[in-house]
Amino acid sequence: MNVLIIYAHPEPKSFNGALKNLAVSELTSLGHQVKVSDLYAMNFKAVADSDDFLMPQNKDFLKYAIEQQNAVKTNSFTKDIQEEHEKLLWSDFIIFQFPLWWFSIPAILKGWFDRVYASGFIYGNGMQYDTGGLKGRKSMLSLTTGYPKHVYDPYGIEGDIHENILSPINRSLYFAGVEPVEPFIAWTPSHDEADRERYLEEYKGRLQQLLEIPSIPYHPPSHYDENSQLKMEYR
Repeated sequence: MNVLIIYAHPEPKSFNGALKNLAVSELTSLGHQVKVSDLYAMNFKAVADSDDFLMPQNKDFLKYAIEQQNAVKTNSFTKDIQEEHEKLLWSDFIIFQFPLWWFSIPAILKGWFDRVYASGFIYGNGMQYDTGGLKGRKSMLSLTTGYPKHVYDPYGIEGDIHENILSPINRSLYFAGVEPVEPFIAWTPSHDEADRERYLEEYKGRLQQLLEIPSIPYHPPSHYDENSQLKMEYR
């Protein structure tokens, strides 16, 4: 299996770095092919703008999605975007490794989505959900937090982490045709060495059963009516 790891942490010696390194070594030892997009090491540009297109269709007024469509047709994205597209097409499984910052993903990872999730490549022209451009692939979020687990449970002060924070990311993946699986979360790993060792062992076990991780259930488009409302029989 081809596994792509999108890694977003500025410190190679961080626990996120340790999780990324473990994934590379363990998956490789299991016979998988692994590629890593280390966004900070790549100095990946986080801001979507007109510089993303080598042959812009309209030099006087930027419509980003329209320029994305044109770049797909003319193969004229900048090199960094083109390389990410090639990795995505190569992949069977995508792991996103990142710390939870301000109840969201790091800006550099958000920029990856903004720039790489191109209209005409990921979505558009009938491509979305079960017909999305990345159909047939699976993905998993692997993340660390600064708050303990009870803060993010349904009755915690920050609410359910799956619904409030991770759902928009997984929905973006599902929109592209990807099948998201249950995330791996290391709660406050910076607080205790024993916890870090335990999480590494748990993650190793998770990686060994990558294709057996339960998927996050979503209603397919056929469950919605012409107004994009969930049909009564599925509510």
